Amino acid sequence: MRSDLMDASPEHLDDRAGPLAEGWLPIREVARQTGVNAVTLRAWERRYGLIVPHRTAKGHRLYTLEHVQRIHTILIWLNRGVSVSQVRDLLDAPQQAIAERGANDWLPLRHTLLQAISELAERRVDDTFNQAMALYPPVTLCEQLLMPLLADLEQRWQGQFGAQMERVFFYSWLRSKLGARIYHNNRQLSGPPLLLINHSDLPLEPSLWLTAWLASSADCPVEVFDWPLPVGELAMACDRLQARAVVLYASRSFNVQHLPRLLAGCHTPVVIAGPAVCIHKAELLVHSSEIDELSLVDDPLSAQQRLLQLGLLQGRPS
Repeated sequence: MRSDLMDASPEHLDDRAGPLAEGWLPIREVARQTGVNAVTLRAWERRYGLIVPHRTAKGHRLYTLEHVQRIHTILIWLNRGVSVSQVRDLLDAPQQAIAERGANDWLPLRHTLLQAISELAERRVDDTFNQAMALYPPVTLCEQLLMPLLADLEQRWQGQFGAQMERVFFYSWLRSKLGARIYHNNRQLSGPPLLLINHSDLPLEPSLWLTAWLASSADCPVEVFDWPLPVGELAMACDRLQARAVVLYASRSFNVQHLPRLLAGCHTPVVIAGPAVCIHKAELLVHSSEIDELSLVDDPLSAQQRLLQLGLLQGRPS
């Protein structure tokens, strides 16, 4: 390797210099290592100066390991509930006690969405979510915005006239929105997919789609079946898709006794997720000895963590 390239400052590196060999990382590699997509990294740079990469002569962004560590630190703050606009002031003072204040930063965003949903204002829901999606990784959005929003909505919908109208409106929008993201990701990915199945007989199951979106955002092709499959056909689907794993999402009770027959012939890891795990935990633990590689989790974030632990997704378990 030429010594002038080894000694060159980052701003003078030519695109042909082999940035990976020099210790510089392109944006696609940083996105892979951190789970923060390129669009969000650029938004953090342009709007807030959180991460300022070096540029090649052709304008390509190059990052260092220090940049990667800084991104991980940013994610720690975001996952504590701090808004992205506040993170820069906190990076140099990580011991500052801000948890209570930070947790409230998401409240105005949730209020905006709740109001838009109540008015069936699809464009406002879409614009608000698009703005958040440009600034936050999927895991943070799921934990800090979407899951609390769903909990707020379920409370509001208890016994309220018009609840079913709002539920169908929002669930339809969510499935369409996340489905489009999953479709776009699938077009750029290859390899065996993760098979996710709605096992609760509940149409438009939102947490099923959140789980699929988190997996898809971790560079895993996904196939979503938004309806239960009968005994025998689940194994057929696994075989035809060559599925890397199966996630059964159930938010309601189901017949646990049928589970061994349903999963017979599925020679792949199986994750059962959703509130049904809490409902049937004792029974499921008994059946876990009859089913190889069975995992039990209760929500989309736990499902994503378990899939990471099993090595089925890109990234590192937290």
